[in-house]
Amino acid sequence: MDATFTSSNDVNSVSDMTFLASSTDLLVAHFAGKLAFETDASDVHADQEAGASFVLIDSRGGAAWAQGRIVGAVHMPTAEIAGRAPAEIPLDLPVVTYCWGPGCNGSTRAALEFAKLGYQVKEMIGGFEYWAREGYPVEDARGPVVRAKDPLTAPLTSISCDC
Repeated sequence: MDATFTSSNDVNSVSDMTFLASSTDLLVAHFAGKLAFETDASDVHADQEAGASFVLIDSRGGAAWAQGRIVGAVHMPTAEIAGRAPAEIPLDLPVVTYCWGPGCNGSTRAALEFAKLGYQVKEMIGGFEYWAREGYPVEDARGPVVRAKDPLTAPLTSISCDC
C-alpha cells in the first residue's frame, strides 16, 4: 500500500506530512516490522535476567572486544559468521547482534549474515555504547568494568525507562 501525501514527495518536516487515512495500515506495518527485527539494551538485559534462551553476538573486531563487551556475549565478527555460526549456534536458537552503537551499521550487517543462514535474528539498536551507558554489565579480560548510568540514556532511580 502506498502512502499518499497531499504535499510534494519531498517531505521535509512533520508539518508537511498530511497522510490520507489509508496510510494507517502502512504505518502500523512499518513500526511492527521494526519491532519484529530490532530490540534494545533494556529489553536484552531484561531477557537475560529472565533467563530467556538466545545468543548475544558481539560482531566487532578483536580490539573492540578486548576493550570491553557485554557480559555473556559471544565474540563473532561479521566476517566469521558464515563459517562459524552453523557449527557453534543451533539454528533454532534466536540470535541478537550488536556492534559499537547507533553510528555503526555493523550489527545490521551481522544480522543480515545470520538471516542468510536461516536464523531468527534481531539487531540490538544502540549497540555496545547504549548498553554501557545504561549501566548494564560490561567486562573485559580483567573482569567486570563498572560504569555509572548516563542520565541522558537511562533513569538513575529505575531499572528501566518503562517505555
